[in-house]
Amino acid sequence: MAATKRKRRGGLAGPAKRPRKSEKDARPAAKQRDQAEEAGEEDRNRIPGPVCKGKWKNKERILIFSSRGINFRTRHLMQDLRMLMPHSKADTKMDRKDKLFVINEVCEMKNCNKCIYFEAKKKQDLYMWLSNSPHGPSAKFLVQNIHTLAELKMTGNCLKGSRPLLSFDPAFDELPHYALLKELLIQIFSTPRYHPKSQPFVDHVFTFTVLDNRIWFRNFQIIEEDAALVEIGPRFVLNLIKIFQGSFGGPTLYENPHYQSPNMHRRVIRSITAAKYKEKQQVKEAQKLRKKEPKTVLPHDPTADVFVTPAEEKPIEIQWVKPEPKVDLKARKKRVYKRQRKMKRKVNSGNTK
Repeated sequence: MAATKRKRRGGLAGPAKRPRKSEKDARPAAKQRDQAEEAGEEDRNRIPGPVCKGKWKNKERILIFSSRGINFRTRHLMQDLRMLMPHSKADTKMDRKDKLFVINEVCEMKNCNKCIYFEAKKKQDLYMWLSNSPHGPSAKFLVQNIHTLAELKMTGNCLKGSRPLLSFDPAFDELPHYALLKELLIQIFSTPRYHPKSQPFVDHVFTFTVLDNRIWFRNFQIIEEDAALVEIGPRFVLNLIKIFQGSFGGPTLYENPHYQSPNMHRRVIRSITAAKYKEKQQVKEAQKLRKKEPKTVLPHDPTADVFVTPAEEKPIEIQWVKPEPKVDLKARKKRVYKRQRKMKRKVNSGNTK
């Protein structure tokens, strides 16, 4: 049916006239196709944006901070973790006099639901708290063998803000307390998908290995060519102390029977060195007592002289004539040289007169 043109007053008019094609519109269709192909190639070669356009649903935020009294190595380790975890936040150092329950309020103010807190004691021992704020659970670890990124200088590298893979030892699925720690580590160290500060790439892997009743943390780069692993850093070892039901406290869910506190470890080392010193002193005193004891004289054994042969007796010669004195050649030479010097001095003095 042909389209009809309606007048302004509402009356119907005859069939609508089609617009005439101008010379500009009458271009060949081949040119338009070429332009469409060029635009498609440009879209393909265009570099994608740094962030995916998906929806950010997992709102995990991690608060990473420490107490006062930490050393430079702990500070560098905190900076490395913040750089590897784009969903983390920082805060000022907490006073050691404050109780740990205050951290839950700090997490609420910072809008964080997970926390990594480094606690320093005696300026030599470092403890790490991993907590799900504010309801728990939480775990306390002793941190050992810390090596930071600047210290290791490994050849591996990864994109800043990229999302990591998490690799866990099969031992995490065997015991219940390791299964709980695995879930806690997954929620803390995994970067949420479509996070605004994250990059849509997976180029490194965090490994958590259980060895010698400790958790060993390593960070490796995934090489694209052959999927080989090259270590990046940092690296540290977590020695589990306790797992609590609440956040930074509450009933104890698990206590490590193999844990030895640093104070006890230093005490054992001191006792070993003291035992060695005491042993040396006892040996010296025993030697002194042996010297003071009277020597026991053993009776003469007649069979000891069976194979002894007497030496030949030399004739005794008596010298009746006094031996001639030995001539000292050095003294004689000195006298000759003295005479020669005196004669030269006399000759020289006569010539001057």
